[in-house]
Amino acid sequence: MSSSGRRIVIVGDSIAACTAARELRARGHKGSLTMIGADADGCYARPPLSKHVLKGEAVEAETWDLCDLDITTIVDRAVSTDTENRIVTTAAGTDVPYDRLIVATGAAARRIAAPDQAGETVLRTFDDVRSLRPRLDAAQTAIVVGAGFLGMEVASACAARGIAVTVVDVDPPLQRLLGSFLSDAIVARAEASSVQFVRTNAPVALVGEPVTGIEFADTKLAADVVVTCAGDVPQTDWLDGAGIADRIGVGVDYLCATAIPGVFAAGDVAYARAASRRAPFWSNAVAQGKVAAASALGLEPTCAPTDDYFWTEILGLSIKVVGPLPLQGEPTVLEGSVDDGSALLQWNHEDGRATIVAYGMKKAVGLLRKLARNNGVPTT
Repeated sequence: MSSSGRRIVIVGDSIAACTAARELRARGHKGSLTMIGADADGCYARPPLSKHVLKGEAVEAETWDLCDLDITTIVDRAVSTDTENRIVTTAAGTDVPYDRLIVATGAAARRIAAPDQAGETVLRTFDDVRSLRPRLDAAQTAIVVGAGFLGMEVASACAARGIAVTVVDVDPPLQRLLGSFLSDAIVARAEASSVQFVRTNAPVALVGEPVTGIEFADTKLAADVVVTCAGDVPQTDWLDGAGIADRIGVGVDYLCATAIPGVFAAGDVAYARAASRRAPFWSNAVAQGKVAAASALGLEPTCAPTDDYFWTEILGLSIKVVGPLPLQGEPTVLEGSVDDGSALLQWNHEDGRATIVAYGMKKAVGLLRKLARNNGVPTT
């Protein structure tokens, strides 16, 4: 069957799904293209939700218009797939046949509430933001469970509103990925704001319905708003029994192909089988969307399925990172000063690669990529 005659189905409305759809058309696919997505708000950028929309810098999510791609859109949740007969079934009972399937259902917020406990607040979708913003408008205190990227961005949104916020985690903020050097710098910056950090090795439980606080070990904390930012879990329930997913997510090779012929995966739901771990960053989702699309058409991808770039904004300070994580030890300071909140930093890894970090310093991503490729040596 020619690629133009293939029925291609994308399940998900994530950045990986949207990128795959555009790449399919850009690479010449003229056949049937169907996207199944459960979010009533459609396709939109999720990173700005915690960075800008929650803080009120933007009122609406940044949506993507795919109407120029001639896509059949099904707003429903996929509940199962039959890989032998190549059919995806939705919650409404619609059977959608495919010749090639791209799994891009992303991940859902990890929850810590008791099984029958209601009222937990998480931040993953635009609807989550719509629910949380008015509560922050009326809040004076907040608790954030989790000191990862999302947790620190939520804490930053609280601090920008003048809310006294406590962040609770096992480790100091972002230490697992950015290392102690940058984690210490973030803590020092937080000392000048309304953000406090509490560490605990004990499990954290939510208190109340609706939730009014947390408890761990012999400690109880209360706040006007409690937000769980405890990571995410790949959305693979609809793949149960299909032989596509496991406890980590959907394993793929360098072509984003799964263990099942004709099925590909991209984005937060996927992981590289060679690494046995997910890397749920926006840049990886974009790269994998392009690779999965090309592979579904039997074409050579134009890029690798990974892209070691991400950025975050914490307490008014932008942090851009190009290169592998985690970071260990102290960096070489290429420019500026961390104490002054503006520095260009370099970490060297044992395998010869380098990671470049623009800490509060305005630098183009292209320059950071060049520096990473050339081990910190500027190029013209």
